[in-house]
Amino acid sequence: MNRAAGILLSITSLPSTYGIGCFDKSAYDFVDWLKEAGQTYWQILPLGPTSYGDSPYQSFSTFAGNPYFISLETLIEEGVLTKEECEDTDFGDDEQDIDYEKIYNSRYPLLRKAYERSNISENPNYQRFMAENGWWLSDYALFVAVKDRFDGAPWTEWAEDIRLRYGYSMEYYREELYFDIEFQQYLQFKFFEQWNALKSYANHKGIKIIGDIPIYVAMDSADAWAHPELFQLDERNVPVAVAGCPPDGFSATGQLWGNPLYNWDYHRNTGYEWWVSRLWYCFHMYDVVRIDHFRGFDEYFSIPYGSETALTGHWEKGPGIELFRRVEECLGWHEVIAEDLGYVTDSVRWLVKESGFPGMKVLEFAFDSRDSGSANDYLPHNYTENSVAYTGTHDNETIVGWFDTIMESERQMARNYLCDHYTPASELHKSFIATVMRSNSRTCIIPIQDYLGLDNSCRMNKPSTVGTNWRWRLTNEDLSHALCEEILTMTKIYGRMNWSE
Repeated sequence: MNRAAGILLSITSLPSTYGIGCFDKSAYDFVDWLKEAGQTYWQILPLGPTSYGDSPYQSFSTFAGNPYFISLETLIEEGVLTKEECEDTDFGDDEQDIDYEKIYNSRYPLLRKAYERSNISENPNYQRFMAENGWWLSDYALFVAVKDRFDGAPWTEWAEDIRLRYGYSMEYYREELYFDIEFQQYLQFKFFEQWNALKSYANHKGIKIIGDIPIYVAMDSADAWAHPELFQLDERNVPVAVAGCPPDGFSATGQLWGNPLYNWDYHRNTGYEWWVSRLWYCFHMYDVVRIDHFRGFDEYFSIPYGSETALTGHWEKGPGIELFRRVEECLGWHEVIAEDLGYVTDSVRWLVKESGFPGMKVLEFAFDSRDSGSANDYLPHNYTENSVAYTGTHDNETIVGWFDTIMESERQMARNYLCDHYTPASELHKSFIATVMRSNSRTCIIPIQDYLGLDNSCRMNKPSTVGTNWRWRLTNEDLSHALCEEILTMTKIYGRMNWSE
């Protein structure tokens, strides 16, 4: 079997100049660093434009890219911005913490200047991009322009004529907001121009990109506004029910995500056309696609709209294997990772197995005192070859933070499993990583925070909380030659080396 390894790092966490990670030199340097460390994969988080809470899993569009990721350095090189303009802008003072308010207030005015100086309408590459992407971009650009006109209000609060997309209203706003719409189209052109260049560079270096897509779209999105028929909305385009999950280890009252649920009868009757298009698009953007909350295709948790918690929800049947057979029929076989975490039933296990996609194994779930038997699916000796092994994900504590917060009996379980009662807790993260790396899983992905031995102050996300997530960033000093050599050695030892030229 072809064993491989990779690192999980959000684009936002790169040590870029100007306040947030983006597609600048730091991204290319990280690709080089991955290659030197013997890695095969770079797993990122969703790339869509983020809404309230800055979560990449709540995006204004399924298809658009986040303008924050556009490299200002590249725009300086193109002559549409000056270095002085960027350096005179306040992006925040802490190089390890993203100040999203300052990023929002500072980056868009600079990008608007770049657009106004670009003469973009005469660029033949832009014209080609518009011709190829108008099927989603036309609605998205209008959506954002109108949203700005209504001071950022969600589309459900817009004036009725544009909220319900009356023909005369659509024509009015397309004319009235012409340059605002073109600005949004320019941002998408630059985003994909720069992303495609970075991905091409990574692939040339033998590094594959694992993209991450949420199963659901946000209610306040161009998708829900432009295509309400895809979702469980009433005749006024108000949700009937919304998504979430029942009480679990993250929340005693469950999680109320608020995303509109799919109208699966409609999707089935159209041959899953929208899903085929969505995944076709993703397979072009990434080398491997990780689908978040995969169990929602088997059964999804439906919460009546207006509920304050997820306690009123119930399970409904999803499309099951029929969807993925249709996708394969239309697009052929592609690499997908099924995020099958949480409460996993026999029917979910069957769906993952029948799909052929590898599921996920997370070490932090292995030492739960409530499930201490040797048959625990998350104990590394039980990992199957067709799986992807992690110490933790973006939703988990860092491995150091996790070990520090679990019960003493669970720490003892973990040390017994490692046969290691003497390594200081500050160094034990290396033993956990090694345990995952030597498992049978074909692929192993480690968050960079775990390689660095960082505590929970560097955690990426704490589910069911808002305001402190998605903010952590690397420094240039973190990606040292010594760490690279350490990772390379471990990768070689466990037969996961990337030998591509």
